[in-house]
Amino acid sequence: MTATTPSFGPSPSATARRRPLAVAGLLAALAGVVFGLLLAVAGPASAHAALTGSDPQDGAVVATAPEAVTLTFSEQVAMGEGSIRVLDPDGKRADTEGAPRDLHSGSTVKYGVSLHSGLPDGTYTVAWQAVSADSHPVSGAFTFSIGAPSETTVALPDNEAGGGLVGTLYGIARYAAYAGFIVLAGGAAFVLACWQRGAGARPLQRLVVRGWMTLTAATIAMLLLRSPYTGSGKLGDAFDLDGLKAVLDTKPGAALVSRLLLLGASALFIAVLFGAYAKREDEREKKDLTFGLAIGGTVVAAGIAGTWALAEHASTGIQPGIAMPVDVLHLLAVATWLGGLTALLVALYRTPDITAAAVRRFSRVAFISVLVLTATGIYQSWRQVGSWSALTGTGYGQLLLVKVGLVAVLVGVAWISRRWTARLATGGSGDARTEAGTAETDVEEQAADTETPEPAAPEDPARAAQLARQQAAVATTERKRIRDADPDRSGLRRSVLAEVGVAVALLAVTTILTSTEPGRTEEEAARLSAPAAAPAASGPVNLTLPFDTGGENGKGTVRMDLDPGRTGANVVHLWIDDINGKAMDVPEVKLAFTLKSKDIGPLPALPVRLTEGHWTSTGVQIPIAGNWNVAVTVRTSDIDQTTVDKNVKIG
Repeated sequence: MTATTPSFGPSPSATARRRPLAVAGLLAALAGVVFGLLLAVAGPASAHAALTGSDPQDGAVVATAPEAVTLTFSEQVAMGEGSIRVLDPDGKRADTEGAPRDLHSGSTVKYGVSLHSGLPDGTYTVAWQAVSADSHPVSGAFTFSIGAPSETTVALPDNEAGGGLVGTLYGIARYAAYAGFIVLAGGAAFVLACWQRGAGARPLQRLVVRGWMTLTAATIAMLLLRSPYTGSGKLGDAFDLDGLKAVLDTKPGAALVSRLLLLGASALFIAVLFGAYAKREDEREKKDLTFGLAIGGTVVAAGIAGTWALAEHASTGIQPGIAMPVDVLHLLAVATWLGGLTALLVALYRTPDITAAAVRRFSRVAFISVLVLTATGIYQSWRQVGSWSALTGTGYGQLLLVKVGLVAVLVGVAWISRRWTARLATGGSGDARTEAGTAETDVEEQAADTETPEPAAPEDPARAAQLARQQAAVATTERKRIRDADPDRSGLRRSVLAEVGVAVALLAVTTILTSTEPGRTEEEAARLSAPAAAPAASGPVNLTLPFDTGGENGKGTVRMDLDPGRTGANVVHLWIDDINGKAMDVPEVKLAFTLKSKDIGPLPALPVRLTEGHWTSTGVQIPIAGNWNVAVTVRTSDIDQTTVDKNVKIG
């Protein structure tokens, strides 16, 4: 192998110039695809708290109007004015408007609202919205009936809190905040711990500054979007001063403001790192400044990481006093590893003078980071999952398995990078390295000869300066070409690029994990809500009822399917067949459900005709389980009709 380049194809200098742009484009495309797919499947953020019970229960029919409606949650929630609304069949408020009453008793989290007296019979809708203790919004709705169910003009909301355009923008800001912190903290750590000469490298300076700008912009966006994200869901409310003031009084709002203040301190840190520190020549003074920057930078980075631990999963649930510092360590280890990896990739592609010693130092730092990640990740997994069933049976557990798989892949690629690092440090490609070194020496000698011209007539100083700059650029390009010819360095670049690609996916999964309800609490909420749940479905109810209206062609059979055949909303399908089993077209069909043991009904249902002999009715409400009488009225002419009925157990 020689250090020269074949004459065909693009020139080495052109390839070298295009390669950083290609790498940046590849990473940006990969990040966009991963984030886009994950945002598409993530939906509204699940939350820590869940509704475990209510009084009256969902779908219940009560004989007299209750004095209040109460809701019970699995964990602490924050509620404000209008968080619980009870609407009558006409959509008017049936509760006494205001903030819900706190009805906590021991470990039971309960809130309630009082109802107006003298409420008429009918179906009432309860709509609620709150903010979980881990900062994510939760919402829901259900119905109950007084006396007997009725039609209602209130439509149950089909969107969860935190969804829509505001939820999407807030989610993007969350991703950007994590990415900005990783690049900011990890890039600065790489410079201080691995390659101090990199403080003067423009590509690394731009990387860290862009990380700071991304985190700052994302934090401001989250602060403005916080009110509509947890409230109205309207983007225009992002600039509502009253809403912003309310956000500042909450724990997540205080965490975001604290993060902005710490970012001001980090701006000073960046100014010193890339200013006075980069220009310092005295080794003793630089060593002292390195120590000071390392201590100060660690404190600021830990403070920024603490703003996540303060407001999200680590601050709620079991052992928050241990979980929050563990979460801070976890975030710092992630930033040191993945942010340093990004800085290394930029240095390998954009700064050809990075040394093998710097790569070795980062390899050791990354190894320590992986150990910290493993220890803190095991504790976090135990705390958030809690059982093997939750690991495989909940969304959080399944995402965690994906994250563990990505970490395993990342560690495997990192092991390959360590091998390339060892070869680079020991001069694995001896012949190529010798030839490259000889060629580089020739380049330097030629540059020296060019820079020391023979005595000649005086020339224009501006022209001389321009020639000197051109010669320096040519020499730099040639040195970079020679370094690019090193197979060990090229192999390290490829493996580090692969690491960064996997890290992008890992960051996306980790961000979604922070907004997903932990498996432990999901299982706990399901267990607590089991007693209040409706009776288990026995499956669709199927009936066959012969009829005879007494008129011409008045005999036939009604086949009925009630799906899912339990309390709550059901769908009814009716098929009318003549005596030959063929579809029979009739002018009208009616349905009625009666629960005689509870004096409920008859509850009418009016099917609509789909095709000849096929009728359907959606939204048929069965308020409670029991032995219901199902009556079907079939009219075959203007004067001929009959009603057939049958008792069947529903629910």
